[in-house]
Order: sequence, then structure tokens, then C-alpha cells
Amino acid sequence: MKTFSECIILFDGICNLCNRSVNLIITYDKKEKFRFASLQSEIGKKLALQHGIDSEKLESIVLITPQKVYTKSAAALQIARRMDGLWFLLFPLYFIPKTIRDFFYDIVAKNRYRWFGKSNSCRVPTPELSKRFL
Repeated sequence: MKTFSECIILFDGICNLCNRSVNLIITYDKKEKFRFASLQSEIGKKLALQHGIDSEKLESIVLITPQKVYTKSAAALQIARRMDGLWFLLFPLYFIPKTIRDFFYDIVAKNRYRWFGKSNSCRVPTPELSKRFL
């Protein structure tokens, strides 16, 4: 498995669901395989642009690995596959056709602010977690 510096997760920093997801990933990423950047941050915008992603129109979590960039359900399942614990058991869902997986992903993504709320500002990591954020 790759080290955390090789797997970067871009997330919506004002989305409460996205922030909860980042907290969950941090909890189950004991080997610190992931680093994080909000899509609203300068580094997040730069990484998105570098990988051909319009961060202004994106309604998805993004996983950047050395081999490939994943978005939507593919990103979520690839992250689960790399997390510690039993999260890898979700990975067989990857074999459901992408159009079906992303149909359900898009429903949640389009309603995430209404269902989970949003913050007025991006997440500020604690001092001990700041090394995990770009």
C-alpha cells in the first residue's frame, strides 16, 4: 500500500458530511496513508486544476493516487479499500456498474448541504492533525 504522501483526498471543506467523512477516515487510517486538502484551499484548487478537475463545479470527494484520480463512488470505495479495519469489505460494491453507484452518490451529493448542513468556513485541523493536511 502507498504511503500517505502518495494518496491525497480533496474534500468540500464547508460540507458537514464531508468533514465527518474526513474525521472517519482519520480515525481508521492508523498508518496515515492519506493527506487532505479542502477544495476551497489554494492547494486544493491547484491540485484539482493539475488533474483536470473544475473545483467550482465538483460535487464529489476526490482521491488522488500516483496511478489514477478517482471521483464520486469510485473515490469513496478506493478510500474504504485503503483504510484500516473492515472497511475493505465495502470494496466489492466497486463491481456494481459505475452509472448505478454514481446515481446514488449524486443524490447524496446534491442534497448534502440540506441533509447535513454546511459550515461558514473550512475546517481548521488541530495541531496534532495539521501534518495530515496540505
